[in-house]
Amino acid sequence: MAVDLLLGLQWGDEGKGKIVDVLTQNYNLISRFQGGPNAGHTLIFDGHKHVLHTIPSGIFHKEAVNVVGNGVVIDPVIFNKEIDDLSKFDVDFKNVLLISRKAHLILPTHRLLDAASEKAKGKDKIGSTLKGIGPTYMDKTGRNGMRVGDLELDNWKEIFENLTQKHLKMIDFYGVELDYNLDELRANFFAAVDKLKELTFIDSEEYLHTAIKENKTILAEGAQGSLLDVDFGTYPFVTSSNTTAAGACTGLGVAPNQIGEVFGIFKAYTTRVGSGPFPTELFDEDGATMAKVGHEFGATTGRARRCGWLDMVALKYACQVNGVTQLNMMKADVLSGFETIKVCTAYKYKGEVIEHFPYNIEPENVQPIYTELKGWKEDLTGMTSEAELPAALNDYIAFIEKETGIKITIVSVGPDRKQTIER
Repeated sequence: MAVDLLLGLQWGDEGKGKIVDVLTQNYNLISRFQGGPNAGHTLIFDGHKHVLHTIPSGIFHKEAVNVVGNGVVIDPVIFNKEIDDLSKFDVDFKNVLLISRKAHLILPTHRLLDAASEKAKGKDKIGSTLKGIGPTYMDKTGRNGMRVGDLELDNWKEIFENLTQKHLKMIDFYGVELDYNLDELRANFFAAVDKLKELTFIDSEEYLHTAIKENKTILAEGAQGSLLDVDFGTYPFVTSSNTTAAGACTGLGVAPNQIGEVFGIFKAYTTRVGSGPFPTELFDEDGATMAKVGHEFGATTGRARRCGWLDMVALKYACQVNGVTQLNMMKADVLSGFETIKVCTAYKYKGEVIEHFPYNIEPENVQPIYTELKGWKEDLTGMTSEAELPAALNDYIAFIEKETGIKITIVSVGPDRKQTIER
């Protein structure tokens, strides 16, 4: 039995949480494999809006077990707030939410380091969510991080204090003013750890290996997007983990030959939060309309998202890097009403026309070359079948399928779980 993957193909915020929620009925296990509470997966159903940050998006399905894998970084304070927010929905956390002992912990001083680093960069800041993600992964690769399994040791507070003192020295190095109360941060962290220890810690790689042998169905859930991958994204304006398909293998302990379907999620247009290059970004009325109709604000930070036309060069690149087998188009409804829809099908790069994603897509090097397609006016939000979709949208879908060579199997026409059309 293979492990299927679900990944974002743009700069995040593609709608992965909704599709995981929709697909969970087909799986026994849902497992997050990277990232931390900088992710915000929004799910809407039965009149409720839920925003998850670390907990996998299958948590509302009582039959599914949710695993937080070793590649994830966990902030106990934020994690427990998520659990508190879900407490009224009768979730059996002890049995359906399992945490890898090898997942790293975000300490309060990781967040302070994040803030100090960004403040020191000034106008050159990355656009971090300031959740401490980068500094935590730095400690992980520096081989002195603190992991969930350490909380089962008698001396875990000593490990915490040693790492905290190291961080305080690093914060001093940045030479910026930060306002914080370390005693209060420490007390909140310790209280959150006590609650975290009430959950079930597992050796997740062994657990998943056993599940595969028992023919359990597994869906690996990614966070952020492929263009934020620390290796293949628009570096340095990226996250600190591997958001692409390879990250599922290292973030769960799953072998490459056990990967099955790769669901690639993308918006019918493109958005980006924070800093970094964005070739198809719009600064006109079209961009403002996308932002307004699409409610383009970050689920985690509330920051306004930058909006632009679909970048096919970047999308094909993401499909290639991930080995995508099925595409899922999100927010098709947001494009209703545009007379003309543009798609970037090539770049003018340093005087040449190219169709591949180059090393540097800063605006001084890259200008988008567009293909124009006819738009549609119909309101899609009440449609429930492929037969109802307007001809111009079907042409748009066919254009994308021809360019990528991959079938679009799901079209989302609204934020609710029910506003999902399978093709």
